[in-house]
Amino acid sequence: MAKSLTIPPLTEDLAQVLVDAATIERRVDEIAGEINRDYKDISEPLILVGVLKGSFIFLADLCRKLRIPHVVDFIAISSYGSGGDRQGNVRMLMDIREDMSGRDVLIVEDILDSGNTLAYLQRNFATRGAKSVRIATFLDKPERHKVDIKLDYMGFTIPDVWVVGYGLDYKEKYRTLPYIAQMYPVH
Repeated sequence: MAKSLTIPPLTEDLAQVLVDAATIERRVDEIAGEINRDYKDISEPLILVGVLKGSFIFLADLCRKLRIPHVVDFIAISSYGSGGDRQGNVRMLMDIREDMSGRDVLIVEDILDSGNTLAYLQRNFATRGAKSVRIATFLDKPERHKVDIKLDYMGFTIPDVWVVGYGLDYKEKYRTLPYIAQMYPVH
């Protein structure tokens, strides 16, 4: 007997569900289909670079649906100041291990906020000789952009609110929620 899907109750921190689990699954299927189509004639495996920690669930779901040759690697970047504010300064905490020279690279990110991190990664990977560098982001907050970034694959556009779930966290809480929820304002 099939189990019915229910949304777990919201906590005192969470205001509302913005994107439910079923909608996320459908959109990830669609994005994987687009990537499979765009890279169907690839000669070497596509390098999927997950930006830690927030992208890991999106990346896991996405790469399981890919039918093209691919490898997975991770990078850790810091672009937050000590108070949690976006500073615009990007610092690499952990680099990928794959050699990207002459290879197609797909950066997999949880959320496009200011764009500073993605702009940094695009420049960095291009200088290392990547054949192409494309971006797949799960969420986009257009109101927050400070840098013009071209997204190749995008899950959902959301308003300028703090969100958690599906890899995104608040102080390491809520990362494994199967949906995207808006948090009440944090003071």
